[in-house]
This record gives sequence, structure tokens and C-alpha cells, in this order.
Amino acid sequence: MTKILSDRIAVYLLIGGLLFRIIIALGLYPGYDEAYYYVYSHNLDWSYFDHPPIVAISTGFGTWITGLVNQFTIRFGTLLLYTGSLCLLYLTALKLFSLPVARMTLAIATLIPIYGIVFGILSQPDSPLIFFWSLTVYLAAQEFWPIRGKNYHPSYRLAYIGLAVGLAVLSKYHGFILGFGLVLFCLTTPRYWPVFRSPWLGLGFILFLITLLPIIYWNINHDWISFRFHLEDRFSGEPKNFNILGILSVVGISIATMFPPFGLPMWWVKFKSFCEQIPNFISKKRFFHREEESLKKWLILSVSLPLILGMLYVGASHYLAPSWILPGFWSCTILLGEKANTWQQSSRIWVKRWLWGSGIFLVTVLSIAMLHVTFGTFQKPSQYAIFGGIIAPEQDPSREIVDIDQLRQGFANSPELLALLKDSSFVFTHSFYVTAWLDMALYPLVPIPVTCFNNDQRGYQIWFNPQEWIGKNGLLITTNSSLERPEIIDRYRPYFQDITKVAVIPIKRGGVAIEQFHVYQAKGLIKTYP
Repeated sequence: MTKILSDRIAVYLLIGGLLFRIIIALGLYPGYDEAYYYVYSHNLDWSYFDHPPIVAISTGFGTWITGLVNQFTIRFGTLLLYTGSLCLLYLTALKLFSLPVARMTLAIATLIPIYGIVFGILSQPDSPLIFFWSLTVYLAAQEFWPIRGKNYHPSYRLAYIGLAVGLAVLSKYHGFILGFGLVLFCLTTPRYWPVFRSPWLGLGFILFLITLLPIIYWNINHDWISFRFHLEDRFSGEPKNFNILGILSVVGISIATMFPPFGLPMWWVKFKSFCEQIPNFISKKRFFHREEESLKKWLILSVSLPLILGMLYVGASHYLAPSWILPGFWSCTILLGEKANTWQQSSRIWVKRWLWGSGIFLVTVLSIAMLHVTFGTFQKPSQYAIFGGIIAPEQDPSREIVDIDQLRQGFANSPELLALLKDSSFVFTHSFYVTAWLDMALYPLVPIPVTCFNNDQRGYQIWFNPQEWIGKNGLLITTNSSLERPEIIDRYRPYFQDITKVAVIPIKRGGVAIEQFHVYQAKGLIKTYP
């Protein structure tokens, strides 16, 4: 850490990036998945339906230490973890290459927008994953290129690596692929074959297994539901035909989300670096006597390519969320930093324009987007609209994030609704993502169970037993976004003695209601749903 603190440029990049992310974290309303992970934090368990347990800690950390529940506190852990991830990425680049490469890597990682959003702002499993991913690769760099000695001798760091990989798995199941990549690196590098004879590897493997005990124990007691969800249910009903256009779309989306001035060279550098490795596996002489720089690049490729190739294969026949492939590019940012450093030596002015121009453009675009999300500057109508606005609220995808404070105040400012909350045994909705927003809004007011009655209940099917609510009253809450709202209400009527609408809570932006939460009193649960 002292190496970073002694580098003024690195400190400026870290502080500047952190301050910008803090501003966005303060103003950006929480998405439904962030709210859902907040629900994890007050239903603490060894693991969860969709993900391993560490995201519950990273999301809950800010709310636990402040006692406040808002978009900033649930992201506080993410802000800290990503800053740590950037530090580890810098130190890894410094260890493998040089100070200029480390600085360039840090600058690029700070500027790539999807990194900063998915890894650095939003409360997601990706944030702790990237932290422990970065820690693992840093430890690997320290292990395989020690300060002294040309001949490799396995050390205690192998145990730390096993622990770090295990913690990556406890963050997100992508961590298994990280471990596979490290094994692949050692198997394909004769210099490091002594790893497989070292007792330190055995200790590392034991520590790895110990870290997996929470998710194994939890899944044993829940019919391996997490693994069935990710390996089977998530892709059920989707087309299975292999489609090259699917692969191209994954590549295109990754380039776009990383921002083309970074996404295009990232793919090019990765492809070029891989092609440079091919002669090492064709020639026996080169296989056993590789150059140091080539080995260092192969380490980065080994932990990156398995995930990228795996996601490309999945994307050929199934929907692929843009964030799923991102960890595969994280370590490769070092390769782009190394290449950019060589570009800088021949054309310093163009590299400077590339970085500064991209930074100014991205800050401007993200700032404009934040103004719209918060004040509705492009909304029609809106009291803050620019040139009268250009998009109607019902056509605006940004309304899919909800101002939790407005929703909470809608209940807090209504004595009738507060009384209904206190007299109800539970709250339920038609969808798990609406449930998450309501839980985040209501829990600080009244610690009432909030669940969903739907075919896709995610973790709510485990956290609550509706059988306990038979004969008791609840509140049903839906949104305007549900186009089938009347049908939804009719769906629940056979399960209650009576369902009566009692209130509507508007969510406003720019003085205009962009969403409404409809509150119904559901009296006397007759039977569990469905």
C-alpha cells in the first residue's frame, strides 16, 4: 500500500474516481437487484437462492454502521471494495511490468464506465468478486515472481491463494472459473509444475474447501437449489440452437459497455496476446523456455480466457447479461495498460488525448444521465425539462429505478397506511423486484415481512412460511408498470376473504408522477399461494 501512497498520480486517480462514484452513488436511485441484495442483509444466512453470502455483507455493511437505509448506505461497501480492487490491480501491474504500466492500467480501469458502475457503484455480487479476484491475481504474481531467486520454489502464498479463490466463490460462482484458470496456468507452464508437489498447495486446497462449507451446507439443506437455478432453471425455455450472431452480439455489447475507445483495443490486445502465445505451445523448446514477459501475459490470459470463452459459448444460444463476462476483462486491463504504455513512448500526445478525451466525454455523459434520472431533464412533461422534454414517462426505461425515500414517505406521512402496516402480519406483491423495493422502504418504518406471491419467488420462498399467515391480514401492493395489474388482483382474490384498494402512492420526478404504488388491504388469508 505504501507503493501506492508514494505515487501521487495513483493517489489522484483513486481519489478522483472515488469522489465521482460517491456522487453517483448518492444520487442514483437503487435498482431492484440492489434492493433485493439489501433484503439478503436482514435475512442473514450461510448462502442464498441466487448467490453466495458475501454480497449480503457488502450490501448490509453501510446500513449496519449508520442505521440508515438508502441508496448510498447499501453501496458503501461496494465503494470501499472497488477502491481496494483498483489498488490491487495497480500493484499487480507494478509487480509484473513497471510503474508506467501500473499508472496506465489504473487510469484505464478508472475510466471504463461499466467497471465503475457494475464493480464500483452498484451493490452487486460482482463487487466482492472483483476484489477477491484482484487479490488472487496479485498473490499469484507475488508467488510466481518472487523478489529473490530465479528458480521457482512453492511458498506459503499458495495457501493464501486457495483462501482468496474460495472467498471469490463465496462472492459469486464465477470464482470457480478463476481457480480453474490458475490451475491451467500451472499445468501449461513447466517452471511451475513443482506447485503440484507442494504441501502448500494441499493447505491451500483445504482452505479453499473450508470457505465453500457455507454454500455446501446451505445447499445440502435446500436441495441444491442454487446450483439447479444457475445450471438449469435460468436457461429453461430458451432456444438451444447455437447461433454465431449470439457470439457477435456478446462481443458487440461488451465493446459498447466498456466504451468503444477502450472496448475495441481491449479485445484487440487480448486476441493479439493470445496469438503471441500460440508458438509457445507448438515448439517444445519455447514451451520449456519462455520469456518472462510472455509468462506474465500468460498468467493474465489464463485467469481471463476461460470465463470469456465460456460466456461466448453461453451467449451463442442464451441471453447473457452484460455484466456476466466483465470479470474476464478485469485482469486484461493490465495487458491494455502495458500496450498503451508502448504507444505512449511513440505517440505520447495521442495517448494523452485518448485518455483525457474519453474521461471528459464519459463524465459529461454520465452527469447528463444522472440529471435526467434524478430531475427528469429529458422527461415530457417535467418542471426541469430541457426544451420541453423529449420522452414520456411511460416510455422511459429509467423509471424502472425507484426513489425509495419517496415511497417510504408515502407510508410515513399517512397515519392510515401506518396503522394498516402495524395491523398487518405481512406485505406481498406480484413480483420479487417490487418486493425488494418495498422491503427497503418499509423495513426502517415497521419491520414487517415483505414477500411475493408468484411463480418466481427467488429467496422469498425460503425466508418465509406463508402457512403461518393463514387467517391473518396482509397488504397487497402493485405498480403501474405491471400491465396486468387488474388480472393480478383477481388472481389473489380466491386466497383471501376480501381484497380492497385503500391508497395510491405516487412516485414523482420533475413534479410529475412517473410511477404509482397501489395499496390493497387483503383480509384473512384462506390458503397459501399458489
